[in-house]
Amino acid sequence: MLANNLANVETGGFKADREFFSIYTGDDASADPQTGDIQTQPLIEAHWTDLSQGNLIDTANPLDFAIDGEGLFAVQTAGGVRYTRNGNFRVGPSGVLVAGDGSPVRAQGGGSIALQPGLTVEVLPDGTVQQDGQPVGQLQLSAFDRGSMDKSGANYFVALDGVTAKPATGAVLQRKLEQSNVGAAESSVRLVAIMRQFEMLQKAMNIGNELNRKAIEEVARVAT
Repeated sequence: MLANNLANVETGGFKADREFFSIYTGDDASADPQTGDIQTQPLIEAHWTDLSQGNLIDTANPLDFAIDGEGLFAVQTAGGVRYTRNGNFRVGPSGVLVAGDGSPVRAQGGGSIALQPGLTVEVLPDGTVQQDGQPVGQLQLSAFDRGSMDKSGANYFVALDGVTAKPATGAVLQRKLEQSNVGAAESSVRLVAIMRQFEMLQKAMNIGNELNRKAIEEVARVAT
């Protein structure tokens, strides 16, 4: 999980995965004779996606969009409607606004947004796309409750079965992109710490195996 987060530090709109801990008590655990406490260990029960907003950076591209606040862009992929925070769009061969993988960006109410070549593109905070001051469509902005989406593909989200999107409250900003919300330094330090912990546990297991081997050999030697 941490390695995947680090690999997507530079992926626009990427949301980091984090772990949810619970407490594990072994079947053979016994209470401390003095305090009565039962020894427990932390256990990673599941992972969750951190949907907090990443930093918004300025760009010179009029087809770069970011959402300041709640919401996701809707994209019509080959596998169905998907949602993303990565607004690095462009004009496809057919003249419609598309995402980085060539999938059409969805307009409010369905369909795509067709742009005329050579005309200035302006986007209002509510997602309305204009050319030469005339509206040509409105970006579909959707929002979901926490836990009602799963990650899909490189940088998309898909709604769980039976979940309906709700209107987004965020504002669309033009010539801006949202960066990944992965903390590179934090993730690197945690990854190193986990690797060191794994090495320590592996060494402890080897020592335990060696002690068992010696005990068996010593017992056998005394018996003979």
